[in-house]
Amino acid sequence: MVSPGTKPISINLMETSSPLNAKITASWPGFNSDNFTPQIYTLDGPLFFTIFEIMPASHTIRFFFENKSVSLRDRTQLKKILLSLFKKEGKRIESINYIFCSDKRLLEINRQFLKHDYYTDIITFDLSGSNRLCAEIYISLERVRENAKTHKTTLKSELHRVILHGALHLCGYGDKTRAEILVMREKEKQYLRAVEKSAQR
Repeated sequence: MVSPGTKPISINLMETSSPLNAKITASWPGFNSDNFTPQIYTLDGPLFFTIFEIMPASHTIRFFFENKSVSLRDRTQLKKILLSLFKKEGKRIESINYIFCSDKRLLEINRQFLKHDYYTDIITFDLSGSNRLCAEIYISLERVRENAKTHKTTLKSELHRVILHGALHLCGYGDKTRAEILVMREKEKQYLRAVEKSAQR
């Protein structure tokens, strides 16, 4: 999926109808990362806020959490796998933000920006304006838990699969037709094996 419109936008956390020349105080209750600072994007209508970690420029993949119900203790190694995935798929990265949120949050995004009135586990917004990938990937932790039970797998494995799924969408892999789904599943398995192998080291 791609972001609606032609301008790069963030639909990350909060919107306000304040006039563009008004003084704005932004807050992000519940969302946290190790370090962060706000950036503001102006559109023709509301203002949108997104949080970015204050990290060296080499940190192009970032994780943000609405709450700490799930911990990505292996996030450093996971980022390395994701960087390897993009390199193997021939993609250069500017910035990829993963936002882990609730069913409610993702349903709001699905309704507002994609006009879909149903729950989903992941929505990927490609905000790229050049030959480098810039994206925001929203994942519902509640959906991931339910899907893990349905597929009789661990929460950790399903979460890793969905994280990889979003990255593969950015590399051009779809999941609309049976043929696309088969290719997507094989790619997920390929990179999941890499994640599991790295965890054993």
